[in-house]
Amino acid sequence: MVRVLLVADTHLGFDLPFRPRVARRRRGRDFFANFERALGPALRQEVDLVVHGGDLLFRSRVPEALVEMAMAPLVKVAQTGVPVFIVPGNHERSRIPLLLWTQHGNVRVFDKPKTFRLRIGGVDIALSGFPFRRRARDSFGQLVEDTGCRRVGAGIRLLCVHQTVEGVQVGVQNYTFRYGTDVVRGRDIPGQFAAVLCGHIHRSQILSHDLNGHALAAPVIYPGAVERTSFAERNEEKHFVIGSFAPTEDGRGELVRAAFVPLPSRPMESLTVEPSGLSSQALITQLRTQLRALHSDAVVRIQVRGPVSTEASRILSAPSVRSLAPASMNVTVSYHSTAPLVD
Repeated sequence: MVRVLLVADTHLGFDLPFRPRVARRRRGRDFFANFERALGPALRQEVDLVVHGGDLLFRSRVPEALVEMAMAPLVKVAQTGVPVFIVPGNHERSRIPLLLWTQHGNVRVFDKPKTFRLRIGGVDIALSGFPFRRRARDSFGQLVEDTGCRRVGAGIRLLCVHQTVEGVQVGVQNYTFRYGTDVVRGRDIPGQFAAVLCGHIHRSQILSHDLNGHALAAPVIYPGAVERTSFAERNEEKHFVIGSFAPTEDGRGELVRAAFVPLPSRPMESLTVEPSGLSSQALITQLRTQLRALHSDAVVRIQVRGPVSTEASRILSAPSVRSLAPASMNVTVSYHSTAPLVD
């Protein structure tokens, strides 16, 4: 049995400025903390290899110091002897900005379509993959072929990508991806793999059938993001995955078990405020009461509706609202117009 730890969409650097202009709690540390929690089994030698399914970083152009911080946990895993494989995602614009001091012989990157082969516990494993590709609907099959997967013999084969596959769901309204140039057709999932290890979608799930109810040639496993990145994810539990695979005589391998391991996520709450008709003191009291009724660790969005006076706008300013909330909260304000979010 070969155990694979799959983590994805860590978005490291999200809300983590190196020179913050305002002293307040930042969410960036939460993402790093869950990333390190997810890698715990690898550091304890409880898995045989690690796959990062893409979007290691929150955007493509970041300070070198952030790249070092993001790579350090993966290099630490690699130094224990556990191989690490990375799929560049769309947030990295399909490339990881690896620097010389972050490179390690036990860290492999799918910087182009390719296949890596290694031997673990007497089993030959082939991991094929490619960086995120836009408009991959019609090119997905060719991209898989370009990895050279058919030319490499193995007992277990895995495909590692960062793409959207039809049938996958996201958000509080369970939006289902069906069509579009970026959506891979279920019938195009190749059958020579034990599973497709996939990032890009933030909800944890396994796809086993296409939109017509036909079984996929291989299961598609999404571990989801390590933390909630938007209020559309406020009801979603976050995970990483430990997959157990067994070799088969046909060289494909089989998925024996996929265990979704939960990660702690801060609660996300939405409040609605209608300041029209309220005195300044009444508005302050309402805000304070509503905020204090929530979990002190919550990420809070205040939605303002209706007309807003100059005085109400001052009360709803970032410094004012933060003074009314526990310091452990993250609070933003949005208006039911084109007004920007309070940072």
